[in-house]
Amino acid sequence: MNTLQAIVLAIIEGITEFLPVSSTGHMIIASSFFGIAHDDFTKLFTIVIQLGAILSVVILYFKRFFQTFDFYFKLLVAFIPAVVFGLLLSDFIDGLLENPVTVAISLLIGGIILLKVDEWFNNPNTAETSQEISYLQALKIGLFQCLAMIPGVSRSGASIVGGMSQKLSRTTAAEFSFFLAVPTMLGATAKKCYDYYKAGFELSHDQVNMLVIGNIVAFVVALLAIKTFIGFLTKNGFKVFGYYRILAGIILLLIHFFIHPLTII
Repeated sequence: MNTLQAIVLAIIEGITEFLPVSSTGHMIIASSFFGIAHDDFTKLFTIVIQLGAILSVVILYFKRFFQTFDFYFKLLVAFIPAVVFGLLLSDFIDGLLENPVTVAISLLIGGIILLKVDEWFNNPNTAETSQEISYLQALKIGLFQCLAMIPGVSRSGASIVGGMSQKLSRTTAAEFSFFLAVPTMLGATAKKCYDYYKAGFELSHDQVNMLVIGNIVAFVVALLAIKTFIGFLTKNGFKVFGYYRILAGIILLLIHFFIHPLTII
């Protein structure tokens, strides 16, 4: 990986982390085109730069994020399913992460779901703010989030749909999804760094610099993306993202099967 590739991947992360289009899926595809997806540092990089993106949540929602311990316990309840399933399915998930076709199919199916989600859950009547979400609602949202362990599903998309299934408004569901990203991505980063260290890898000076640059770029881009997304989602719903996912999924499948296989070896 070179610096330009690191910046491009960080921009993709910042834009897509909080949109229902799958940041992991997009980075897998981008790194596949770059020919660096097989590299162990690339896999570490795409996880660690998520820290920069989630820091934007803490900054933008500073007053609402640092509130009662009750709210943190709800985030913990929502986070627990990801820990359990992440540990149980670690090897299976790693295998999926190396398959761009899985990403393409997930994008396609997820897009179809997003076209319908506003019709399915169009009667919000509970929890005007993320702090008012109940423990049971938090747990169910956390279970939905686990679907994003399949690359291409989208963590934010799964958790937002999970929130809307609990009769939350689009805005409240999106904000809780943003807050839930903080412990989820911290946990994912810690595990990936531990696995990298356990495998005997060491970071070079250039690699450390790329991680720093990647986090800074992801942070700045995510700041802009979150504000834009909330305003757009409130006014327009999910259909645009659904159409985008369907188009992206079809294009990737066509490229893979008719032009050049998107393999990671």
